[in-house]
Amino acid sequence: MANLNIPDAPVIDGATHLHSGKVRDLYEIPAGDLLMVASDRISAFDFVLDTSIPDKGEILTRMSLWWFGRLDDLVPNHVISTDVPDSVRGRAVICERLTMFPVECVARGYLTGSGLLDYRASGEVCGIALPAGLEDGSRLPQPVFTPAAKAALGDHDENVSYDDVVREVGADSAAELRDLTMRVYARAEQIARERGIILADTKLEFGARADGTTVLADEVLTPDSSRFWPAADWQSGRAQASYDKQIVRNWLLSPESGWDRSTGTPPPPLPDEIVDRTRARYVEAYELLTGESF
Repeated sequence: MANLNIPDAPVIDGATHLHSGKVRDLYEIPAGDLLMVASDRISAFDFVLDTSIPDKGEILTRMSLWWFGRLDDLVPNHVISTDVPDSVRGRAVICERLTMFPVECVARGYLTGSGLLDYRASGEVCGIALPAGLEDGSRLPQPVFTPAAKAALGDHDENVSYDDVVREVGADSAAELRDLTMRVYARAEQIARERGIILADTKLEFGARADGTTVLADEVLTPDSSRFWPAADWQSGRAQASYDKQIVRNWLLSPESGWDRSTGTPPPPLPDEIVDRTRARYVEAYELLTGESF
């Protein structure tokens, strides 16, 4: 497990800190609801970097809220209010306390990332057989549900089969999670495509209310949880340009960074140019998708 070096969460008057992840800090407020704050932290290769990306937390929050509004006829979401303390205004939401399903719900319309690695090893992704001859960036014949088991903080999520999900949450819940994931992906993929963006894959999280209603939670369809590619540049058989932190990953792996990933030592601080380019990429994705200026 990597040493994430997550900084201490800021103190927020009237809120009790519960948990911090790679990007988000979670608090409880007196009413019993949760305050979820998106920081400007950025992670890569299972490390939280010492360098942050200005405005990243607000961009992710605004993008999630935009998407929630376009999906609420498909599935309810966990957002109660955006009336949050001034210190975190714009990058936080008040949300429901849910019993979270212990599974990452991933939909893939294109083959890349861990799915590509699985395919090259076995011809399958999460137990789903795929046609021969697919390459990095290939569009799949139809989108597939490729769940993952939630890993401990700092570890990689592990791709699992649908049968594994059934064993974990039961047949009815597994079927509902798969159905909701594929419906959300289909809607979002169409919306993104109309704006010149390919939604290659996305990771969703769901929770259950006390009455059993399944609710879309956490963030949704941001560059941190999804792969967005410029449609005009797409070409199967190579790595794609993307609206995410690939700029950071590429720099860390380059000789310029001086970092050797195999040593287990934390990555170095990012240079200003990489920070600026990464922020610009997040802003570009937000503005292209929503049609709003940031």
